[in-house]
Amino acid sequence: MLSIIIPLLNEAGNLELLHQKLTDTLAALGRPYEIIFINDGSVDQSPEILKGLFERDPHVVVIHFRQNFGKTAALTAGFRHSRGDAIVTMDADLQDDPAEIPAMVAKLETGFDLVAAWRHNRQDPIDKTWPSRVFNWGVATFSGLRLHDFNCGFKIYRRAVTEQIRLYSDFHRFTPVLAAGKGFKITELPVQHHPRHTGKSKYGTSRALKGLLDFITVLFLTTFLQHPLRLFGSSGIAIFGAGTLIELYLTGLWLAREVGGVAGIPPIGPRPLFLVGILALILGIQLVSIGLLGEMIRYFTFQPEQEYTIRSVLTHQK
Repeated sequence: MLSIIIPLLNEAGNLELLHQKLTDTLAALGRPYEIIFINDGSVDQSPEILKGLFERDPHVVVIHFRQNFGKTAALTAGFRHSRGDAIVTMDADLQDDPAEIPAMVAKLETGFDLVAAWRHNRQDPIDKTWPSRVFNWGVATFSGLRLHDFNCGFKIYRRAVTEQIRLYSDFHRFTPVLAAGKGFKITELPVQHHPRHTGKSKYGTSRALKGLLDFITVLFLTTFLQHPLRLFGSSGIAIFGAGTLIELYLTGLWLAREVGGVAGIPPIGPRPLFLVGILALILGIQLVSIGLLGEMIRYFTFQPEQEYTIRSVLTHQK
């Protein structure tokens, strides 16, 4: 069975056509399916259109959030309410082509656990494509997972993946990294990408900093979570070594001044730069450590249902 999960915010102009394209593709695929729309606080006509789709099509499930909680929360709710053995996530703007789903299903069934779509000919303005390229290069380089398009929301998962990975903040961008950290097999598939049908993009340049901070967290959770001493210990040794070198240098100056009688060397103790540098290093490490430890604590105590509240669920299942 296939579950199609579609988060949406103010996409009234796209929903009817998206549903029609999905229905045509999934009916031809010849296997049971459900289409789960997560209304993430839309204030346009999306709720009314979703109600109509639900009343006409027994395959449709609609989840209404009480307000806008973000894409990660919407995907989490979709995962929790889905029933499929394979789960497809896609956006509601019709830039992802439903006709690509059969190829993604076939790729998944060759032995992979997650197949990410690669928009190799992306139909977006340059102010979105170039930051995305930099982002994708950075994530691939530092995570070691060689994918071209981490940002694309068009993916297909085996159910085991969605049950194992834990999402919060804006972690939806990093599901391949999180899945790879759990030992799942990841690949990508080039897909056709279309210009937005109607409406406006919900993503701006402000997400770049959030994405960077979230990636640092994901990298820590997938690399050092089981062995935090490897991170904190290596940092501590490096700082201790730097402090040792500084102290040796200052000791040499003191010996030259006090024992060797070399003139022109100022006293060591009153130098403010030494104290400022040491305090800055200590403070920086403390702040980073506190942040990472906070992420560890939240990771282990996090409950997905705390990230959103559901107003209602429309489903044909009893």
